[in-house]
Amino acid sequence: MSIFGRGASERSEKVFPVQKTEEEWRRILTPEQYRVLREHGTERACTSPLDHEKRNGTFYCAGCGNPLFGAKTKFNSGTGWPSFCDPIPGSIETTEDHSHFMVRTEVHCSQCGGHLGHVFEDGPPPTGLRYCMNGLSMRFEPEA
Repeated sequence: MSIFGRGASERSEKVFPVQKTEEEWRRILTPEQYRVLREHGTERACTSPLDHEKRNGTFYCAGCGNPLFGAKTKFNSGTGWPSFCDPIPGSIETTEDHSHFMVRTEVHCSQCGGHLGHVFEDGPPPTGLRYCMNGLSMRFEPEA
């Protein structure tokens, strides 16, 4: 089991509050978003405009609109993906990911289960965590 949350087998059995058929997901998401959010894909590093987003505002799940991260928790990790040190409470869940011959902690939306990215223990204070997110998994709304 992940130090951050439930294991992968538990996630596959979880029923999330936001439920859609695969056809509905394909209708509302671009093919690239579908690959990342629903098939656990990863966008290429340095391709997301959200990596360079510096305005005040909120990052939301591209699949269901769940608020995930406030802009004040975003930092430049130098990895080529948008990175955050702290999610909005209750917005995410984690599972153990055994893909690519390693063990990582996957981050997914607590409302729709969409794959967002991974979290690592090499972030800045105060949490020491780096939530390395796929920009395709999110949308940004600037503060009014």
